[in-house]
Amino acid sequence: MASRVRFGAMGTAAVILCGWLSSFGSVPAAADRSFSAAPAPQAGSGNVRGSGKSVERPAVAPGRRGATVGRPGAGSAPVRPGGAGIPGTPAPTGALPPTEEPRAGDPPVSEAGAPRHIDCAKQKCVALTFDDGPGPKTGTLLRMLAERNVRATFFVVGRNAAAEPAVIRREIADGHVVGNHSWSHADLGRASAATVRSELVRTQRAVRHAAGVTPVLMRPPYGSTDRTVAAVTRDLGLAQILWAVDPLDWKDRNSAIVTRRVVRGTKPGYIVLMHDIHPTTIAAVPGIIRALKAKGYVFATVPELLGTHLKPGHRYTKRNH
Repeated sequence: MASRVRFGAMGTAAVILCGWLSSFGSVPAAADRSFSAAPAPQAGSGNVRGSGKSVERPAVAPGRRGATVGRPGAGSAPVRPGGAGIPGTPAPTGALPPTEEPRAGDPPVSEAGAPRHIDCAKQKCVALTFDDGPGPKTGTLLRMLAERNVRATFFVVGRNAAAEPAVIRREIADGHVVGNHSWSHADLGRASAATVRSELVRTQRAVRHAAGVTPVLMRPPYGSTDRTVAAVTRDLGLAQILWAVDPLDWKDRNSAIVTRRVVRGTKPGYIVLMHDIHPTTIAAVPGIIRALKAKGYVFATVPELLGTHLKPGHRYTKRNH
């Protein structure tokens, strides 16, 4: 029997919009190419908690399959070597065998980018996470983050990652973390075990094919998850990363509103959900970083915030101090 939880009422319209957005398929070919295609990575280094974008559908009694889990935090786990390549080697050029399932059970590899040490048990950390990309302006966001020495976690849609592999390589090369957000932005909590596995495995392959690394974090679209999703993600070595702050940037396309909700809702150890497919969200990022830095926050990736020993299949929304 499957069990799920519904987070907050503010996000009930999310699935309508996200589902509509996901129906467009891959990112347009004219995606932001203002940055140079990065090489394969080198080894080295509003609404607050509980208000996920829940799926708008009739309530389901607890304990029955189909109940919805609210989308809490976001963030991808540290990438680990996949069978098709490891950091420091070119991304594979051939398609992966159709029966091969990338797994994340190998020893962890440090993130790309300059080595650094962040102790979120002692420091005032927050993790910025971005869903649904790569989008047309993800390159702009990556430049913003690089200029401010901020690392984030990107939960990518598999078909978008397959269409824009250079963006995935750039994310890894800049020291960000890439996580799995399903192949087609599917409602995994209402899908069969076979569909859940297919959505996740295809995305694992796309990321590994693009950058030579395999995600160990995933975020279920709409925050929709249940025992079946937990079982499949446990088998694939993927921790479920939800969120604690949702500025509803998918709904309110206003940079000032998004900035205010993130800054007011953030607390130490929180995971912030945003979407790099919306230009208004990207425009809000400089102000968010400036305001949170003024409050003493340190920007961490999800693995830096939560630690690298996350349990596959388990759900996480924030750091428990």
